[in-house]
Amino acid sequence: MKIHPLITDTESLTELCDRLSRADFICVDTEFMRENTYWPELCLIQIADSEEAAAIDPMASGLDMTPLLNLLVDNEDVLKVFHAGGQDVEIIYNLTGKTPHPIFDTQIAMMAVSQSEQIGYSNLCESWLGITVDKGARFTDWSRRPLDARQIEYAIGDVTHLSKIFPKLLNRLVKTGRGEWLDAEMEKLADPENYRNDPDKSWHRIKAAGRNPAMLGRLKALARWRELEAQDKDIPRGRIARDETVADIANHPPKQQSDLAKVRGLSPGWKENEIGKRMMAALAAAVPLTEDELPLRTPRGAPLGKEGALVADLLKLLLKIRSREIDVASRLLARSDDLELLAAGVRKSLPLLEGWRFGVFGQDALDLVEGKMAFAVVGGKLKMTHVDDVVEDAVEVAVQEVIPE
Repeated sequence: MKIHPLITDTESLTELCDRLSRADFICVDTEFMRENTYWPELCLIQIADSEEAAAIDPMASGLDMTPLLNLLVDNEDVLKVFHAGGQDVEIIYNLTGKTPHPIFDTQIAMMAVSQSEQIGYSNLCESWLGITVDKGARFTDWSRRPLDARQIEYAIGDVTHLSKIFPKLLNRLVKTGRGEWLDAEMEKLADPENYRNDPDKSWHRIKAAGRNPAMLGRLKALARWRELEAQDKDIPRGRIARDETVADIANHPPKQQSDLAKVRGLSPGWKENEIGKRMMAALAAAVPLTEDELPLRTPRGAPLGKEGALVADLLKLLLKIRSREIDVASRLLARSDDLELLAAGVRKSLPLLEGWRFGVFGQDALDLVEGKMAFAVVGGKLKMTHVDDVVEDAVEVAVQEVIPE
């Protein structure tokens, strides 16, 4: 494979992208910094097909990134391959307002051919190529210039190895007939809604107990305020206030700004500074959530009841057994929340009861809930067996004992 020198000029980038636009697939990776900023700072982009690879320096003076961004988000003829690409896609979305499409993520794909939930890149390379990846440069400061040869070599390796793994993985998917299992997962990864930073929805990421409309209204207002403050200052939202602090204030709102000095997680200066004043203004403007805005009730803990909780545990055990039997990641078959919903009597809008998941796992899960499945130990291994099959086997044994062959 041809490895190009670090690309820092528009002409070289344009020529590279013109060639890659005719490839069947390209592998993409990024290096970025976000420890001290709200918006991730893109420091390097690596790209490769089966014949050539290059690293592009987006921080280079005068470099126009348009050819590369057009290739990633506008060219529907080239498949874009990532590994654990969520943050990479987020960066591209922030730059363009679009996401790469069509898209393929090797970490997600591995769930369909192994029991790996979130296989790391190093383990992926060791499993498919038998090589050990040197991760020594992983935590270097990618924003410092100039980049040294070791950094660039490490970065390009992420896509050159991936370009060899992808065809092998794709072939495995074709042989097992599991490629269609991943279609919906890849479309979720490419959905722009996953990367749109809407301050009005930022409260959803904060854990808060209960469905009190007034409390959640305050949480929504505070989370929106924090998000806008962080965006304006380009610092991580946790630097404004941590999640638990925001949730605590929403639960126990201070009556006046001076009370902020007593809030754990805030400095005493908040009782009189401008940011404290803006927080109090956000609280004052908060309105209770409407019924439509309230989070859905989910049958967790007590609402499930003791019997329902036991059924949910049996479903999770069935999931582990099935995952092992067919060598697939359990999270691809079903989520714990959905199993609890099934145990609580829900039958509509559950992914495990739809499409390919129903045939692979959902039907048996439904049969277990309805008393049509039983546990059995076969060859020293725990398996699930249909009750009818167990009865037939028992009858057959009884008949053989009465009427010997």
